[in-house]
Amino acid sequence: MKKRSSQSSETRSKQAIEKKKILIAFGTRPEAIKLCPLIKELEKREKAQVRVCISSQHKELLRGVLDDFGVRADYDLGVMSTSQTLFDVTERVLERIREVLSREMPDVVVVHGDTTTAFAASLACFYMNIPVAHVEAGLRTKNIRSPFPEEFNRRAIALTARYHFAPTMSARQNLLREGIDGENIFVTGNTVIDALSTTVSPHFAHPLLDGAIGKRIIFFTAHRRENICSLEDMLRAVFRLVEKYPDVLFIYPVHPNPRVRDVAERVLGRCDGVKLCSPLGVYECHNILARSYLVLTDSGGLQEEAAALGVPVLVMRDETERCDGIKLGISALVGTKGHKIFEKVCEILDNSELRERMSCSENPYGDGNASKAISDVLLI
Repeated sequence: MKKRSSQSSETRSKQAIEKKKILIAFGTRPEAIKLCPLIKELEKREKAQVRVCISSQHKELLRGVLDDFGVRADYDLGVMSTSQTLFDVTERVLERIREVLSREMPDVVVVHGDTTTAFAASLACFYMNIPVAHVEAGLRTKNIRSPFPEEFNRRAIALTARYHFAPTMSARQNLLREGIDGENIFVTGNTVIDALSTTVSPHFAHPLLDGAIGKRIIFFTAHRRENICSLEDMLRAVFRLVEKYPDVLFIYPVHPNPRVRDVAERVLGRCDGVKLCSPLGVYECHNILARSYLVLTDSGGLQEEAAALGVPVLVMRDETERCDGIKLGISALVGTKGHKIFEKVCEILDNSELRERMSCSENPYGDGNASKAISDVLLI
């Protein structure tokens, strides 16, 4: 009897400390910003054994975010190359992550959003019968080519995933309409809201803000693959705006894509009301965003970050998967035509009450506890 009891106690002890091996795979700056808070939360959990695998689909942009959050990669697939194509990234991630998965044999692999890295990693897991957890699941434009290739990627990931972490109820509804079992969908909010709680500081200072006192800052980004052909027209709208409004200052972190950088420097390089800069670190980005009057962007994540900070957003796209902000009036679609962008920005700059209404609506993207909610589910 005593011996049997002792063995039972030892078994219980082993079970109590048994860890769940979680591999988190990503490759771009936006993914890193949204997954680092989850990594930090999981690292606090006694039951989690965390491994981080980056693809370096973005290289320098990605490493800056990891440094900001103090996250170390256990594996780097090193897929980035000059003039890389979607074929290149997909093939390299799919092939190179196979070795990592074979070595680690994780209990679950976490991917994020809609990147080519996330799609290829989830496909590899499907081939190897490894469960996939999809963070930021369920976003849809319902147009398979807009944004391209992101809309396809996120739909394809949904087919492979066991856990679907939807940021909003509308994202959950999208998944239900596609036949995903509701028991596998968890509405958690967006992890980027978690990040803001640690990045924004009232004491922030930066050379980009020198001379900005009394100016209305417009945070501007434009980089989407499908918008490259419209980029010059979009930037000429910016040029017209700073001519019309001397009190407006555009801050434009320019994407390193040569096709984007060359047009930006040619159209806006000598424009006094525009500060062109290299891509910003997450702390710089969030703090300048928090001090902005307006955001003008074709990005996805900025729509969520700005909403949490009470900054109105004009989205330079014809469709957005962040429909919650549009419905609440905190963001608006303005397309990619220069004259329409110019008119809508003028409308807000000339109407402080409109800007105030857009700033004061509720934030639909979470309460800053998404990483905790996701971790709780993963470690059940």
